[in-house]
Amino acid sequence: MSLALPYLQMGLQQMQIELSAEQQQKLLDYVALLLKWNSTYNLTALRQEDQMLSHHVLDSLTLLPYLDGVAQLIDVGSGGGMPGIPTAICRPDIQITLLDSNSKKTSFLSQAVIELGLSNVKVITGRVEAVEGIEFDAITSRAFAELRDFVTLTSQLLRVDGRWLAMKGVHPYEEIAQLPEDVHVAQVDKLTVPSLEAERHMVIIQKGASA
Repeated sequence: MSLALPYLQMGLQQMQIELSAEQQQKLLDYVALLLKWNSTYNLTALRQEDQMLSHHVLDSLTLLPYLDGVAQLIDVGSGGGMPGIPTAICRPDIQITLLDSNSKKTSFLSQAVIELGLSNVKVITGRVEAVEGIEFDAITSRAFAELRDFVTLTSQLLRVDGRWLAMKGVHPYEEIAQLPEDVHVAQVDKLTVPSLEAERHMVIIQKGASA
């Protein structure tokens, strides 16, 4: 018997996240897809189910408390679908776009969306600069670029009153100092991910100079 479900449930309990049995199963199915396709598409350096659950699924779910009022979200440089796919499973009410320039990875993402039945997810293959004609309430990324590049390259995609939700490791003091003057950091929160020793921070950035 797989220990994945109790491992996931313990992590969700520690993070105070309540999900239905169907949502929990979809998160496990997503990890199974990562394991299945990883050797072909090079989606993650991790190879163990428990590591994928902590480093990818639970880590992605630290985004959930920051999605109040968000109807449209884009995950830039989504790679293997983190944080976009776990978020989409937990928040079917949010329309989520997964963007990546690597066609192998977006092939996996498209397949995962079909197999997991995620009707709230759209996959785009291409560079972020080429995306036009749509604005989002929030833009997130887990490993796309330094903050300055992240903000500059995606600025045209963010609503005036929207926010960037940058998922970072250690506190990015230097990156924050190099941000353009027409944006400001609203807050930086230290995050705790069960079974993950590494530091994690959420950097929330908004348009407009700081008051």
